[in-house]
Amino acid sequence: MAWNIGANDVANAMGTSVGSGALTLKRAVILAAVLEFAGAFLVGSSVTDTVRKGIIDPNLFADVPDVFACGMVAALLAAGTWLMIATYFGWPVSTTHSIVGAIIGFGIIYAGVTPIDWAKVATIAASWVVSPLVAGFFGFILFKMITLLVFKQRRQVRAAKRLAPLLVFFVFFILSLVTVFKGLKNLKLDLDLGPACLIASGVGLIAAFVTWFLVRRIPEKPKKGHPQFKSGRKKREYNYGVIEHMFGYLQILSACFVAFAHGANDVANAIGPLSAAVQAVREGIVEVKSGVPIWALLLGGTGIVLGLATWGWRVIETVGKKITELTPTRGFSAEFGAATTIVVASKLGMPISTTHTLVGAVLGVGLARGISALNLRIVRDIAVSWVITLPMGAGLAIIFYWILSAIFVS
Repeated sequence: MAWNIGANDVANAMGTSVGSGALTLKRAVILAAVLEFAGAFLVGSSVTDTVRKGIIDPNLFADVPDVFACGMVAALLAAGTWLMIATYFGWPVSTTHSIVGAIIGFGIIYAGVTPIDWAKVATIAASWVVSPLVAGFFGFILFKMITLLVFKQRRQVRAAKRLAPLLVFFVFFILSLVTVFKGLKNLKLDLDLGPACLIASGVGLIAAFVTWFLVRRIPEKPKKGHPQFKSGRKKREYNYGVIEHMFGYLQILSACFVAFAHGANDVANAIGPLSAAVQAVREGIVEVKSGVPIWALLLGGTGIVLGLATWGWRVIETVGKKITELTPTRGFSAEFGAATTIVVASKLGMPISTTHTLVGAVLGVGLARGISALNLRIVRDIAVSWVITLPMGAGLAIIFYWILSAIFVS
């Protein structure tokens, strides 16, 4: 499961950076490996929900811990299998929805449909529509703003130098909130909105000052002897090159934050059911919360790194290159739109998928240039893969549970 989380979900952080050319695939994989592992191992959950998202009451299995253990292993096998299939075809799907669908399947085969919290399932299904739309809106607005305030100005490089510190402030502000709200809950740093905003503002101001100091030295036009000194057309090329180069650094920064927060948050999809199964077998009890041993965090972090290093390129290619053509300004708009959506949703308690959010943001940036800028066939395939994730996870979990219970349950 962890291997397939790395293979499929690494595109959430690095897909747009590779697609825009801000990072090579090799550098993206190395950077993501370090940050995903750090997030998973250092701030991954020390205590996790026994059954992810409260879809089914674990007290139903109080007297049959062996059945519960088989169910959790079946859920891991099912979700991992579906993610592997999706990754093979380059489909970015939600790892959280995969494990939730698998747990639904286990719950139905053991206790029927009644114990399933269908209201929560409906909320998760609604997020298929809500999170891409919200992220697409943010990505669309941000790219339009950059186009208006930079590319349509007479002195484009000067306009970009003015805008860069402000954008850096908001980048670090929003991504610090992402880290506090979604990535650092397990260090008991789930702060109230006021203190969190104060810390994020401090981080943003420092980053903005450093950016102002660095960009003020960038020349606003080609110097004498530069191959683009005279020609008006070549000067425009120089302007675009400088601006996209500046935004490339912003995009890499946002990708690093998202990778760290993703490793911290989504490793629970692999080690949560594992820890619950281990506890049920060793202690003969099933609890709502289960402790996570250090070896499980290490296993989850290592699995994520191996997955992104071996198969991560498949989904990166889809997100970064196949949905729409990306440049650093477009990729930055998508990353920042997705991060903003994650912050808002995390604070409001909305169950969203990081995968759906980022894909929605990429679509929004593509739509900003017209619907012809989108590869509608790829968009259709991704939408279908999202819809079938829950039923595929459930169906595979039923099959794996039948096999495991026939072998291990007396």
